Amino acid sequence: MSKALVISTAICASLFTLNVHAQTRKVQGTVVDSDQKGLMGVSVTVSGTKFVAVTDKNGKFNIEIPGKNQELQFTYVGFQTRRVKLSADQAVIRVVLEEQSNALEEVTVNIGYGTVKKKDLTGAVTSVGAETISKAPVSSALEAIAGRMAGIQISSTEGSPDAEMKVRVRGGGSVTGDNAPLYIVDGFPMSSISDIAPADIESIDVLKDASSAAIYGSRGANGVVIVTTKSAKSGKTSISYNAFGGIRNLAKKLDVLSPYDYVTWQYEQALLQNKLDTYVKYFGNFQDIDLYKDVPSNDWQELIFGRTGNTFNQNFNLSGGVIRRNIQFLIPL
Repeated sequence: MSKALVISTAICASLFTLNVHAQTRKVQGTVVDSDQKGLMGVSVTVSGTKFVAVTDKNGKFNIEIPGKNQELQFTYVGFQTRRVKLSADQAVIRVVLEEQSNALEEVTVNIGYGTVKKKDLTGAVTSVGAETISKAPVSSALEAIAGRMAGIQISSTEGSPDAEMKVRVRGGGSVTGDNAPLYIVDGFPMSSISDIAPADIESIDVLKDASSAAIYGSRGANGVVIVTTKSAKSGKTSISYNAFGGIRNLAKKLDVLSPYDYVTWQYEQALLQNKLDTYVKYFGNFQDIDLYKDVPSNDWQELIFGRTGNTFNQNFNLSGGVIRRNIQFLIPL
């Protein structure tokens, strides 16, 4: 009986072992770049599992694949991640990884009278593109970039809706002089950019240090704000329309005294300063102070800022061009 039990147990164990081996298979392969050179250190992972392998100096690897149809993921620094699906009986694979394009290679920054690639830039320059500017529901370009540039402080000079925006690049450099930066719009110096619609701006570059703004001389001592507007491009004629509306209210008002509270406070001050004659001259006898309870007060904050301000902004652009005839046009309205 014991021998039969041992034999049956051994048979079951053998079947289990065969079943485990049947569930996994080996796959070997090579990972190369676009020049067909082997890549060392590429991480090869079976998607959704913990099965991982690393390529050797020749780009070769071996990995255990669970199941029949699996997907391999190839990851390497500086190259695009690639996923490859394997067939049920595939045992050998060759994968070509493409280099990842560097974003800094494609980004250009306006400096002085030309442009440079961002990777070659050594000065302190901050840039904001048209996509970021167009997403902000504001009527001023400076409001659109507020809080989006390091070292740039943008605030309103007063509470009116059409108030001029104050810009400071890395703080003020002068106590008595003007700390406003130099504005350059498409190569021309301007006193302000408040009149430019945000939808018409392609990019805004701010030169923050002396090395990047040196070409502008002393005028760029407080920084330089370079605005590049949209230009005509060849292609099919396109029409775009953008509109937004909003309301503005005073966020908070200061608490003020009522006429009765104000006269009471003046009486207490007159007692402390021994100037009751002056108090009586302006406010009357203290015995009649209750008369001020019925005196209406003027809330100047409400009278000046209490109204709701309505804002409505709309932009219409028509652009296009023909390459063969060298005709391009951009009509913003």
